[in-house]
Amino acid sequence: MWQKRALALVILVVGTGIGWYIYNSQIDGSRPFKLGLDLSGGTQLVYRADLSAIKGSDVADSMASLRDTIERRVNLFGVSEPIVQTEHAGTLAGVSEERLLIELPGVTDTQKAIALIGETPVLEFRMLKVGAETTATATSTVGELFEPAAITGKDLKSAELQFQGGTGKLNEPVVVLHFDAEGAKIFADLTKNNVGRSFGMFLDGSPISVPVIREAIPDGTAVISGSFTPEEAKELARNLNYGALPVPIELISTQTVSGTLGDKAVQDGIMAGLWGVGAVMLFMTLWYRLPGLLAAVALTLYIVAILVLFKLIPVTLTAAGIAAFILSVGMAVDANVLIFERMKEELRSGKGSEEAIADGFARAWPSIRDSNISSMITAVILFWFGTSLIKGFALVFGLGVLVSMLTAITVSRTFLLSLGLGAKNAFFRFIFGSGTSI
Repeated sequence: MWQKRALALVILVVGTGIGWYIYNSQIDGSRPFKLGLDLSGGTQLVYRADLSAIKGSDVADSMASLRDTIERRVNLFGVSEPIVQTEHAGTLAGVSEERLLIELPGVTDTQKAIALIGETPVLEFRMLKVGAETTATATSTVGELFEPAAITGKDLKSAELQFQGGTGKLNEPVVVLHFDAEGAKIFADLTKNNVGRSFGMFLDGSPISVPVIREAIPDGTAVISGSFTPEEAKELARNLNYGALPVPIELISTQTVSGTLGDKAVQDGIMAGLWGVGAVMLFMTLWYRLPGLLAAVALTLYIVAILVLFKLIPVTLTAAGIAAFILSVGMAVDANVLIFERMKEELRSGKGSEEAIADGFARAWPSIRDSNISSMITAVILFWFGTSLIKGFALVFGLGVLVSMLTAITVSRTFLLSLGLGAKNAFFRFIFGSGTSI
């Protein structure tokens, strides 16, 4: 029995310590929660896309690929909830252009915002024009010497560092590119129909390699070689895996945007959450008495655990994310209700407290498992198919459901078993009763 009580005490002490750390870090501002654009604002960046080498029919696909690539880069874990969208704009001179609008929550330093976008390389494969070798001059441009890009970064599946050369001698670092299904088909047809011609590989508009096509390459694999050091080749492969841009972009404006909901919405949301959780704890304590009181303690530890995860990941909290968090609190209470009702049934059958607690948890577990699995499936589907805002909601909800299931099963059970109540007297029946029964 002392082991169970010691474990319960450790859980309480650790939970209290973590809760105190969260409170202090929020007060002194050393590690505050990240808030979304709707609550705290952020930075807006506007980029102009250079589509001079893109066919008119491919503009929409190229801009969609550009948007997806940038969103993956600034929202790697799906939790920062940026807004990335394309825009067709016209200038005063009557020239139309394609733009990319990026809004980053919680970022007020424009240089930091630009760094988040990063120097993502623009990868292009261009065929050397027929006869360009003889007509080339010192002032010839890339557009004059090479045909429009046949393959770009949007067709790239992955990049990896390898070393060419035989065993026992210094190997040359190269970057091996693997194209997706569409890119592999284009690359295979291109190399098959142009054997003997030069094929330029360009990174950010600069040629890094202009090899001659010796034979068809049907497997969708290309090798970028040059005077790379191992560190440079490794960095190139990493940047390409981050997402090579299908078209070049140029930053044309930056500005700071304010929260659409503001500080009042944050304060109102916090107060609503506190009142809601407090009302649930009061109800559980009054209706289920001692088990309800322990469930309230377990619910407090659940809130502490989920807030720690929000800080460690870190999760950007928006109004939708806060709603998902409160919804997961309801899931945690639902699990405790199932457990306590099953436990009361076992007590009515004449079992002792420890046996009733163990059997009550065992009988409630299938229902808790099935309901939480269905909620997790919903969260995964929302995360997989949703936009950045929906992904944030799905992640918070999924984390909440998972953590609430663990706290309901482990923490509540540990607290109840640590009581060591074995006598079936009137006091025991009262504290383990519920509702208006005496």
